[in-house]
Amino acid sequence: MVPVVLTRQGHHGPVVCACNDTAAARGVQVGTRVVDAQAINPDLHVEPADLDADARLMDRLVHWARRWCPWSVQDGRDGLILDMTGSAHLFGGERAVLRDICQGFALQGLSAQVAMAPTRGAAQALARYGNARTICGPDDVADCLAPLPVQSLRLDGTTLSVLTRLGLKTIGLLADVPRAALMRRFATLAQDANPLVLLDRALGRLPDPLNAPADPVQFMARARLGEPVIDPYPHVQGLVDSLCAALSEAEQGARHVVLTIYRIDSECRHVPLTMARPTRDPVHLRRLFEGKLDSIDPGFGFDLLTLSATRVEPVSRLQDRLDGKRDTQADVAGLVDRLSARLGRDKVTWSTWMQTHKPERVEGRMPALAGAAPMVEYDRPMVGLVDRPLRLLEPAEEVQVLYAVPEGPPSQFRWRRVVYRAVRHAGPERIAPEWWRDRPGTRLRDYYKVEVQGGRRFWLYREGLLHDGRGGTPRWFVHGMFA
Repeated sequence: MVPVVLTRQGHHGPVVCACNDTAAARGVQVGTRVVDAQAINPDLHVEPADLDADARLMDRLVHWARRWCPWSVQDGRDGLILDMTGSAHLFGGERAVLRDICQGFALQGLSAQVAMAPTRGAAQALARYGNARTICGPDDVADCLAPLPVQSLRLDGTTLSVLTRLGLKTIGLLADVPRAALMRRFATLAQDANPLVLLDRALGRLPDPLNAPADPVQFMARARLGEPVIDPYPHVQGLVDSLCAALSEAEQGARHVVLTIYRIDSECRHVPLTMARPTRDPVHLRRLFEGKLDSIDPGFGFDLLTLSATRVEPVSRLQDRLDGKRDTQADVAGLVDRLSARLGRDKVTWSTWMQTHKPERVEGRMPALAGAAPMVEYDRPMVGLVDRPLRLLEPAEEVQVLYAVPEGPPSQFRWRRVVYRAVRHAGPERIAPEWWRDRPGTRLRDYYKVEVQGGRRFWLYREGLLHDGRGGTPRWFVHGMFA
């Protein structure tokens, strides 16, 4: 297999933050500089790590793992702690639940090294530094932890260096040392960094409670029918009312809802809706479902419907306006929702500004339901948008220059079979190529505002310069017209 590592930015360049088994077998360790690892392994495959995506995955796994127990928390960057008190017997015992956990993660494409112990610290140490699927009994904690290295107690680098200089490389050696001398040495450390406190927690002498985050609140309305039906719309109205009532009580609004119809042949159909702004108005939601349910194939009927709000945002209870006027922003959002529901999410768009040098790239299009227009960040500032033409040609049209001032605007040019003679001009405004986006060899542009006989004003640019090494004779284009 090919050795693969994931990297993050360090103080002196990229460093390894994760590696596969092949890379680890060749001596690559987490924290190693990439250049050092590549010097030893020339065939090393390097990929940048997406730490934000890893954090989101771990957050989902924390709650997904509660299928085995009521409480779970994240352990470091790549671990989970599960409080299995009173839960193991539901899966056939401790060994059976460990096997089921490994199988569950394997189905997700993840490998897991698990251990079970009476204390949190002991389970952490055994899972990371002990044998796979270790089960430690209440009377065997000290014996199981004794051969493990002291770094399994989650010590910082300074404390670990001190213990190493003292010759205390294993938990057993640390536990055998008289505590009085060590307590004086580590008295100034915080409890979470004191090796004696961490040892007592792992051995069960001090409490180490699990502060598990609460489950995310789920907003769902369910309609279970006594017999299969074909038409879902009469039941959708009740689901919408129930969901909106729950959202109103929690002062939340739905940005995305999904109607799921469960057919009696074990298949289901989904109808998603996305709103431009969070809402809990039942009348508005019912209008969005109009026409969306006609394309559903009910098969031989369905007996269960659910309506869930998969994305919610806080919406405070607001008093109606005292002047009796309507909220125009709410009206626009409602119109966008209805048009998107009827025509499709990608059919209803609006303009968004982009940071770019090229005028034709300044205005972009984005789905109206995507929210605020995104700003694309670049290292170069955006060209000012003052005094731009009322109309831009897309693409710019090439003109034939009959006479031009050297390094200046054309005195006379032909565009669309009509000859124009310039009477005055302003410029140039030079726009350089975008080195981070344009292809090598792209030529710069010099823009001129040119007024011709008759009063018409054009926005022309010359592409390139003579002897710039990027092409032959510069070309002229008309890019827009002023009012």
